[in-house]
Amino acid sequence: MRVFVTGATGFVGAAVVQELMASGHEVLALVRSDASAEALAKTGARVHRGDVTDHDSLRSGVEACDAVIHTAFNHDFSKFAENCENDRHAIAAMGDVLAGSSRPLVVTSAIGLLAGDDIATEDSPANGKIPRIASEEATLALRERGVNASLMRLPPSVHGAGDHGFVPILIDLARQKGMAAYIGDGQNTWPAVHRFDAARAYCRAIEVADALPVYHAVGEEGIAFKDIATTIAAGLDLPVKSLTGDDVAVYFTWFSHFAGIGIRATAQKTKANLGWQPTGPHLLDEMRNTDYFAG
Repeated sequence: MRVFVTGATGFVGAAVVQELMASGHEVLALVRSDASAEALAKTGARVHRGDVTDHDSLRSGVEACDAVIHTAFNHDFSKFAENCENDRHAIAAMGDVLAGSSRPLVVTSAIGLLAGDDIATEDSPANGKIPRIASEEATLALRERGVNASLMRLPPSVHGAGDHGFVPILIDLARQKGMAAYIGDGQNTWPAVHRFDAARAYCRAIEVADALPVYHAVGEEGIAFKDIATTIAAGLDLPVKSLTGDDVAVYFTWFSHFAGIGIRATAQKTKANLGWQPTGPHLLDEMRNTDYFAG
């Protein structure tokens, strides 16, 4: 298949491109900059100039392909709600082109939308009060119109070499504050997955004949935040401390919400539908054995 990929130079998107090409697919990658275009061209992917806010460029990319994988998202949290609504409109624009066909669209979402006391499954409804719900609402609305659209929910930690997500943010905070920290007893849990395991799930999701509405790219169901903080402390040779009350916001600032997320999630339906089995290293092992603490 020829697959249109947004976010193709991102941490997850670049792994998706690599996995697609290794599986024999062609890739048409949406790119904004000359540097990104040059880097992608070296991989053998075809370059499609445009932007997720340029809906004409999205539509023309979709029209040229047999399947779409949407990993792009603007993670500027200073305008998070606006970015979520922009994603809603981008998904709708791509879906308009796919209407009336069986061509698959896989849209990225977040397991963090399911935070709660129960173990989250692919059937668990997302929290409608969180702006990121916009991506899920737009995708499920396309399914109601008959579009072959699915969601790929990613854990709070998608890890691997070159990670610049939540765990590196925590490492930077520990360096700045002179200690690693967790909230309360630190038993709130984060699911995790290796980036290439996630990439294989995306690839399989466009290949299966009977796609699920929702997939979970989950390698580990839940890792205690205290264990993540303790691993960071050991990696940086710093103390680790439990925080409560006002100290939480002082230390974590804008990241306080994410540091307090507690969720466990399964991927049983995903594994069965896709024939997918995560094989990458576990998060804590990778933190200890790769370059997370370099620099």
